[in-house]
Amino acid sequence: MAGTVKITDATFESEVVKSDLPVLVDFWAEWCGPCKMIGPVLEQLAEELDGKLKICKLNVDENSEKPGEFGVMSIPTLVIFKDGQEKDRIIGYHTADQLKKAVEPYL
Repeated sequence: MAGTVKITDATFESEVVKSDLPVLVDFWAEWCGPCKMIGPVLEQLAEELDGKLKICKLNVDENSEKPGEFGVMSIPTLVIFKDGQEKDRIIGYHTADQLKKAVEPYL
């Protein structure tokens, strides 16, 4: 299942909280420049870490419940979940190497 997974407020529980793998959730929006820049980086990471990490994308313009629940104030905000719990968050654009280092402790 390589590649990023589009999620919604409704699918957040099943895709993130109940995931057997650690999950990196990208809170993003279509109009956000840095969000568009990090998209290909996340696709590359999803391929490289397939089977070790799930990467999900949640559009904040179409889903307001979860961004509010997690206090997302700016985008892109990347939140790392393991065993259904938030473990870390990364705000803004980062390279693939920087993101890999950030998620490594949770794999």
